[in-house]
Amino acid sequence: MDYIAVHIRIDPFSEERAEIVEAEIADLGFDSFTVEEPFLNAFIPKDQFYEPNLKTLLSAFDGADFQVSHTVELVKEQNWNAVWESDFEPVIVGGEVTIKAKYHKDLPRTRYNIVIDPQMSFGSGHHQTTTMMVEQLLEERKALRGKAVLDMGTGTGILAILAAKLGAAIPVHAVDIDPTCYRSALANARRNRVPHKVRVVLGDASVLIRGQYDYVLANINRNILLADMDRYVRALKPQGGRIFLSGFYTADIPILLEKAASLGLAEENRRTRDDWALLVLKK
Repeated sequence: MDYIAVHIRIDPFSEERAEIVEAEIADLGFDSFTVEEPFLNAFIPKDQFYEPNLKTLLSAFDGADFQVSHTVELVKEQNWNAVWESDFEPVIVGGEVTIKAKYHKDLPRTRYNIVIDPQMSFGSGHHQTTTMMVEQLLEERKALRGKAVLDMGTGTGILAILAAKLGAAIPVHAVDIDPTCYRSALANARRNRVPHKVRVVLGDASVLIRGQYDYVLANINRNILLADMDRYVRALKPQGGRIFLSGFYTADIPILLEKAASLGLAEENRRTRDDWALLVLKK
C-alpha cells in the first residue's frame, strides 16, 4: 500500500503547537505522526487522502499566533519499509519483553522475546500506547492464562503474539482491516513460532462473534473505538469480560468513559504516558 506523507511546517515551532495541529487533523484518517522540528509529519494511506479537506482544517490556523504550511509526498511501500527497517531499534518493556527485528543481536535476555519484521503496519512497540498495552498484559498474566483473547487492529501482531506466549487460550484472534497489517501479522506469528496459537483475520469489527472473548484488546484511535465499542462489548462473554482500550490522548478519556458507561462498562484501571492513555474496562 502506498502512503501519503504530509509535511506541515509550523512557524514558530513548538511541541505544543504540533500537538494542536495533530489534534485538528487526526480525524481525517492519518494513522501515524512524527515530529521533526519545525515539521509535523502525518501519514495516511494514499486512497484515503483528500487534500481539500486538509486545506480546510489547516485554514483554521489563519490569524493564529503561528503559521502553518504543508507539502505532500508520495511514499512508496518499498521505500517506506526501508526507512522503518533502517530506523527500527529494539524495545524492552518492564525488563521482561523484548521486541526486536531478526537482525538485532547481543541484546539482554528477557523472559518473552518477540521478533517482528518492521514494516509499514502499525505496531513496532515504540509507541507509548503499545508499551502500555504490553505492560497491562504483563500485569494480567495470571488472569490471562486459558482465556479467550481478541487483538483488534492487530498491526504487526505484537499484542496477539504476546498474549499467546502468556498462555491465553488457543487461538488468540488477531483482526485488522489493512491487508498489509494482515500479511505482517501472519508472517510475524510464523516468525515467533506461534502460527497455531494466533489466528489472523482480515476484516473490521463486523467479523466479531457475540459472546466469544474474555479479553478484547483495541489499540486503535479514538474515533474507531467510539464507533466500534458496542461491537467489542457484544463480543465479550456474558460475565466478567474486560476491554483494554488505547490509541488516544488523555483528553479523550471522558468521552470514551461516557460511551463505555452507556454500554454497561465500568472503569477498572487506567495508564497514562506522555499525554497518551490506556483504559481497562470491565463488563
